Amino acid sequence: MFLTRIVYGIIYFLDLIYEIIKSTIDVTFNKIMRRDINPVVIDVETVLERPVSQTILANSISLTPGTLSIDLDSENQIIKVAAISPRSKEDIIPFEPYIKKMLE
Repeated sequence: MFLTRIVYGIIYFLDLIYEIIKSTIDVTFNKIMRRDINPVVIDVETVLERPVSQTILANSISLTPGTLSIDLDSENQIIKVAAISPRSKEDIIPFEPYIKKMLE
C-alpha cells in the first residue's frame, strides 16, 4: 500500500509539471494573439475529504498559470477558483484522482 502511494505521488508530480507547462503555453499564446480575457469565478466540487488533500489540490490549482484558488470550504468540499477563461472542472483539476489515491 505504501509503495502504491509513492507511485501515485510521482505520477501526481509529473502530471502537475505537465499541466503547468501546458497552461503556461496556453496563457502565453492567448497573450500573444491578444485574445479577450473573460475572467470567471467557479465553484469546483471535489471528492477529496481530508483537509490536507483539499489544500494540496487548492495549491496545485494556484500553481497552474491562468487559475487561482480563492477560497476553500473543507466542510462542503468546494474550492472557489478564479480562471482567466471559462473552463470545465476536468481542465481545472486534472490531478484530483492522483491526490485521492496518494493521500486518502
